[in-house]
Amino acid sequence: MGPKKDFLVLKLVAITIFMDINVVVYFRAKKFNETKKNEYLKEAKSPPLAAVLELYNNLLPLGYKIVFISGTSESYREYRESNMKRAGYHTWEKLVLKQTSQHGTTSFIYKSKKRTELVKAGYRIIGNMGDQWSDILGSDVGNRTFKLPNPMYYIS
Repeated sequence: MGPKKDFLVLKLVAITIFMDINVVVYFRAKKFNETKKNEYLKEAKSPPLAAVLELYNNLLPLGYKIVFISGTSESYREYRESNMKRAGYHTWEKLVLKQTSQHGTTSFIYKSKKRTELVKAGYRIIGNMGDQWSDILGSDVGNRTFKLPNPMYYIS
């Protein structure tokens, strides 16, 4: 195996891009609706969280690689990438999205497995940031973890 590649894991939804559908749905006190969520994802217009975008912009010139891990379905890659670029996230090492075969897997198991795969591929997780405990707990969490507040919803 070659030299380790240092990177920071950022949870894509809700910390990098502010108004994810879960926030919209619960903020407006409406019952969750999968169809509405998917329509919202296709709009690809969520603004960034300013502090996280600033961190991202400070890390890139230092040589850190950014990996986004999301529970969003792979079928929405085009929309997610479009939204990320529009929001100011123009460069990343990987964007890991959930495959059809992984639907039904808990966020905790899915994200732990994906981090472990990255470590086995030669990456070294320097930092891991997310708004859900499933983003920062489990295996291969990295040297430092950062839990951002999310008063709108919780994923078990």
